Amino acid sequence: MTPLPLSLPLRVLGDPILRKETTPVTAITNDLRQLIDAMFTTMYAARGIGLAAPQVGRTERLTIVDVKDEPLVLINPEVLASSGMERDEEGCLSIPDIYGDVDRPSTIHFRAMDRDGNVFEREADGLLARCVQHEIDHLHGKLFIDYLSVLKRRAALDQWAKEKEKYPGNVRVLTAEEIAKHHHRDEEL
Repeated sequence: MTPLPLSLPLRVLGDPILRKETTPVTAITNDLRQLIDAMFTTMYAARGIGLAAPQVGRTERLTIVDVKDEPLVLINPEVLASSGMERDEEGCLSIPDIYGDVDRPSTIHFRAMDRDGNVFEREADGLLARCVQHEIDHLHGKLFIDYLSVLKRRAALDQWAKEKEKYPGNVRVLTAEEIAKHHHRDEEL
């Protein structure tokens, strides 16, 4: 396989891949590890804390997160249990500059494989729980705006209609400058 670029183009709302179910990963390969590395570079350059394979035009059931300088690779992730409920604002690298309050379980227990194929289980709460759930949703074709009320979703989509012209072909290409300063990120999921 040809090596992946350091940063991958991000797919934005309107690209059909964001609404598709992903395919479970059945083998850990060097190509998959290259994809993981390129996804981390892309996520950091975009100033995010989570990124799922569909957001870079891929169909593997793979997501990455980094909350509080703790990078995690989640291959074939699934939430096994959840509790509590919490409302907080979310954004998304695939819907730039659009935000909304989303209710999600505040604590989760999830299982996934790491980049070496080792299965692990973990508890998460707070921002990590929210981020993991947001990214798992991407793997099943669901976006945070799907959780908004009809009125709030309509307002978000009206705002997006004004923004989407910045992204021809439903692709957001990060500039060299954004990639160069990738260590200064905020909290976009």
